[in-house]
Amino acid sequence: MSKAGSMDLASGLVARLKSPVISSVETHEQYHVLHGGEEEERKANHTDIVNKYYDRVNNLYEVIWGESFHFASRWNGESLRESIKRHEHFIALQLGLKPGDKVLDVGCGIGGPLREIARFSSTSVTGLSNNEYQITRGKELNRIAGVDKTCDFVKADFMEMPFPDSSFDAVYAIEATCHAIDVIDCYFCCVWYGCYKEIYRVLKPGQCFAAYEWCRTDSFDLSNQEHQKIKAELEIGGCIPDLRSTRQFREALKEAGFEVIWENDLAVDSPVPWYLPLNKNHYSSNSFCLTAIERFISKNMVKALEFVGFIPRGSQKEHDYLETLAECGRNEIITPMYFFLARKPLSQ
Repeated sequence: MSKAGSMDLASGLVARLKSPVISSVETHEQYHVLHGGEEEERKANHTDIVNKYYDRVNNLYEVIWGESFHFASRWNGESLRESIKRHEHFIALQLGLKPGDKVLDVGCGIGGPLREIARFSSTSVTGLSNNEYQITRGKELNRIAGVDKTCDFVKADFMEMPFPDSSFDAVYAIEATCHAIDVIDCYFCCVWYGCYKEIYRVLKPGQCFAAYEWCRTDSFDLSNQEHQKIKAELEIGGCIPDLRSTRQFREALKEAGFEVIWENDLAVDSPVPWYLPLNKNHYSSNSFCLTAIERFISKNMVKALEFVGFIPRGSQKEHDYLETLAECGRNEIITPMYFFLARKPLSQ
């Protein structure tokens, strides 16, 4: 991150930590079935909950991850930052991006992948987000990176994209559409069907859509109460309506009209586990987490800062949420990098 970007982040962080932000985790908890909530009420309030979630964690994630809020497969000897860049380059290469292509990033965050992919492939990338802060911060980072003439952001819902049909040469999403709500009440035609239908509509015929998705692996046992509990904790902590299976993703793509070219869980063959930076038993300069003693100190510091009101309520829950992610990774029941490449047919 540049010096200007760091200074801007620091000033923004102080201002936003002092602002009154309602804990979206606590709000999501009261709507979740695990806590006796009603599913329809949770869906009705989901957009507001997700926005409050990102209002709270944007700066925290930028400090931890940098400008790209996602995990990555990783080679031995490769740094975390290098793996994240390679993860983004991989999606650009799979899409076959060419200089001048018009690309859509669905659920762009503050635009880390957007800027990296735009510079790597000499393309124009539009970022789609429903969070005002992410767009404001992303535009500032675009200006600092010098891509503000070719890349931009649009505030809109995944389900109602404000673009004409066949607007883009390529579309991608990185760990993002898991936040979209359900729109069709059937087993396979779920949240991603509605979102994928919109992506299908704005993509040019013959062009491709690629994504990394959060989903349940084949090791997830629906009859295992501990697995169900962990799933619920991830849905609450990450403001996800429902963690679906890889099979449901494939079916949703087909229902939307896509031809699936290939798909695979890239976490399976990763030499370095994706969750290693979250593992409390591991420490390196590339880790998000600390040693056991340092984690104890940091955890209690977070509690203290939350108690005096310097950081928003729910920050401690976010700390616990990251530990749950690491547990899911070790048990291989959830993956953040189920990858697929799908094509919109030339003849519709």
